[in-house]
Amino acid sequence: MIKGKIVAVCTSQAKGGRKKDVGQGVLVENFGLQGDGHGGDGHRQISLLANESVAKMLAKGLDVGPGDFAENFTTEGLDLCSMPIGTRLKMGSEAVLEITQIGKECHERCQIYYQAGDCVMPREGVFARVLRGGPVANGDVIELLEGDWEVL
Repeated sequence: MIKGKIVAVCTSQAKGGRKKDVGQGVLVENFGLQGDGHGGDGHRQISLLANESVAKMLAKGLDVGPGDFAENFTTEGLDLCSMPIGTRLKMGSEAVLEITQIGKECHERCQIYYQAGDCVMPREGVFARVLRGGPVANGDVIELLEGDWEVL
């Protein structure tokens, strides 16, 4: 079984800015992360970015960390951007996400792009919807689910 872990659980009140690592949270079915400004009923309820992607920007000399790319979850040990749409991930003891989009089009350049001339989120950020809610926290295991999706 393929596994990774949650490095950071990040939220913000408004869209479009950096998020803060709050250490833990609750995923709400068909909404997103409780208390986060990006929550809603669309297909981009949750955003994820691998810590390995953040490291690429650190190597370019930026002082960045979890949440600085407006991601809800910073992960480690999973090649998120190579997973096909429809992939399901179990986070923590009960929450389940389904990947709905890889990357995004940035209509306006963010502060990180202007500082480094590049940003990894449009290429390597992953978006998902919450199929089953539950508590999540830094250090929780993320499992790549295989098998019969209809039981969820």
